[in-house]
Amino acid sequence: MTIDVTMPQMGESVVEGTITKWLVKEGDVVTEDQPLVEISTDKVDTEIPSPGAGRIAKIVAAEGETLPVGAMLAVIEQAGAEAAAKLKVVAPKAAPKPEVAPVQVMPEPVLPPAPSPQPMQAAGAGLREAEPEVGGPRRFSPVVLKIAAEEGIDLSRVPGTGIGGRVSKRDLQRYLDTLRKGGTPSVAAQPQTNGAAQSGARPATTAAATAQRAPQLGSVFRAPVYQPVEGDIVEPFTRRRKLIAEHMVYSKTHSPHVGTVAEVDVTNAMRLREKHKTEFARREGFNLTFLPLAAAATVRALKEFPRMNASMVGDSVVTRREINLGIAMDTDEGLLVPVIKAAEGMSVVGIARAIESLRRKVAEKKITADDLAGGSFTLSNPGREGNLYGFAIINQPQVGILRMGEVKKRPVVVEVDGADAIAIRTMMYLALSYDHRVVDGVLGNSFLYRAARILEEADFEL
Repeated sequence: MTIDVTMPQMGESVVEGTITKWLVKEGDVVTEDQPLVEISTDKVDTEIPSPGAGRIAKIVAAEGETLPVGAMLAVIEQAGAEAAAKLKVVAPKAAPKPEVAPVQVMPEPVLPPAPSPQPMQAAGAGLREAEPEVGGPRRFSPVVLKIAAEEGIDLSRVPGTGIGGRVSKRDLQRYLDTLRKGGTPSVAAQPQTNGAAQSGARPATTAAATAQRAPQLGSVFRAPVYQPVEGDIVEPFTRRRKLIAEHMVYSKTHSPHVGTVAEVDVTNAMRLREKHKTEFARREGFNLTFLPLAAAATVRALKEFPRMNASMVGDSVVTRREINLGIAMDTDEGLLVPVIKAAEGMSVVGIARAIESLRRKVAEKKITADDLAGGSFTLSNPGREGNLYGFAIINQPQVGILRMGEVKKRPVVVEVDGADAIAIRTMMYLALSYDHRVVDGVLGNSFLYRAARILEEADFEL
């Protein structure tokens, strides 16, 4: 009897995973729940345990391969009870710590000018799309995307020999070899639609015709390459940092960011926290911070301005029914944004409990793909010490992100009995970044003003 090892569903928004490392090999005997393989998704990295005891009869998926949920990874041949007792179990070897290889900067090859590469999709998709001029979108594996990004190659120009014209690593290497030898590689052929064939598709533009029309700019700009010297520390990007970088670049190039700032008097909110913090800590088992109050104010403002609680879907904007508030949290490998689901139905205490639960999961590295999925708006709190205000990058496909500044006491002008006076108040800046494709200035300012006033009034039940 055999057991199939398949790619598991690791979150509602996760549709595929990449095999990063096999911890066993064919012929090894494994026990139930023993880690078999390391899987990397756009949300989390994890190990897949063995669904049963037996011998690894066949490994189907290779390292570096990206497969959809449910795809076959390996086959385990179950052993009988007596045979299983005699089998020698092979435990997975601990992965060696990666050593930082010395960086060798080679002379840059002289390449013919090529158009700038198409922007990649937001970090998170195991397969990405590049929009060719004619025909449907093409799809690329993470390995191909990585090489193309490092070499500055426009994947829409690389001929693919895979299924549906998919570009393989071998196709990309062949394309690079041709460029380095000074040749002119052929451009990837795009399928012609039936409608285009019947109505007379426009003729393909030849390289000579393009050269005649295009302005001669000399050479394509390339950023200077720094040659590391002795004493420099070379730290390769982790997979998570690469995904964060892709997401940030994608968001900045696709969403026209607009920023607006509000000054908020949080004196009443801080007094409320000070009044209840001791009893709250005794009752709940963790400290009451200012963050849940800011989160509660954000949720209330989103209820009043639901278009801020939206997502871009192609050429449409979807106003979300539920308010799934993402809370940006820092980790050793970069920023994570776990999500408080259905926050519109929570009290301040409920939001505080949800934030604490997510914080502990992040600290203990137990955060799951589901915890990170489905956000509709994000609140960021970079911390204290010099953080006056700043504009955060929108977390795609959302249309807004609110960033908190440092809470600090300052002298401000207040009105007392109809007269102006100078008083010491606890102040903070709130900075909103919003997507101008969806959110106009009036809406953005109105939302920010309302969130600030809710926080100033501090009408919260603790």
